[in-house]
Amino acid sequence: MPARHSALAVLVAVLWGLNFLAIHTSLTHFPPLFLVALRFALIAIPTLVLVPRPRVPVRWLLGYGLGFGTLQFLFLYLGMHAGFPTGLASLVLQASAPFTVVLGAVLLRERLGARAIAGVVVATAGLVVVALGYGAAAPLGPFLLVLLGALGWALGNLASRQARAERPLHLVLWMSVVPPLPMLALSLAIEGPSTIGDALATSLAAAAVPAWLGLAYTVLLGTLVGSGIWVWLMARHPASAVAPFSMLVPVVGIATAWAALGERPGPLELAGGALVIGGVLWASRPARAAHRPPAEAAPREVLGARSG
Repeated sequence: MPARHSALAVLVAVLWGLNFLAIHTSLTHFPPLFLVALRFALIAIPTLVLVPRPRVPVRWLLGYGLGFGTLQFLFLYLGMHAGFPTGLASLVLQASAPFTVVLGAVLLRERLGARAIAGVVVATAGLVVVALGYGAAAPLGPFLLVLLGALGWALGNLASRQARAERPLHLVLWMSVVPPLPMLALSLAIEGPSTIGDALATSLAAAAVPAWLGLAYTVLLGTLVGSGIWVWLMARHPASAVAPFSMLVPVVGIATAWAALGERPGPLELAGGALVIGGVLWASRPARAAHRPPAEAAPREVLGARSG
């Protein structure tokens, strides 16, 4: 890629890494389920008015919205609200890549090459090491919630792949139409009208300003700008050239949480993180079809496509 495009890919990684700090800030005021509904409602309303619906089967649009938008952020927000460290959340969510590889093989009968299998094994070992390091001093429940969020992201990846949208950014925007109603219903049933009402009643106070700023960052920079640039890059370059930049997201997430929140990961968590990132990068490398004519090149392996 040209240097300026590489710089844009790094910028997206920084935006997405900082997004976890913004989520943490928003969760200090709004209950997690209601916050997910609010986040996507702020995108869905202008999308319904201004953006044409992508020409994809409704089932894949719903699948993308339920997996990527609803399940991912339902469990991510619950896990972070339950106390899972902000920086580590940006790392554990990378489990979506090996989940995508495995689910693609099981559900879509996609081929798993030796490189992809090795990457999944290494990344899974890294997650176990992270769990051991985190679980030594805290309950595993929040870790498992964030891991379920990664599984939701993987299901969304499969749905977006099957959708084969001509305009991927339109698919990303219309995905936001799916989560608000089910998340609002869950919030009313679990968190209750009084909790939601209290959050809204105090949302105009000065103490709520950081939460609104965090929400604005998540919607404008984390979702619209970050996803917009990412989709633009993916349309112009091979996925193998763009996708590895996403591995900078947990680096930024852990560094900023360390600097801003004093979250210092332990040695086991850092070692596990290195294994997760290394495994995902290894699985993301394209398989070589060396010394073969183009017509006899090996079929593309599943590399765990990622959504922006």
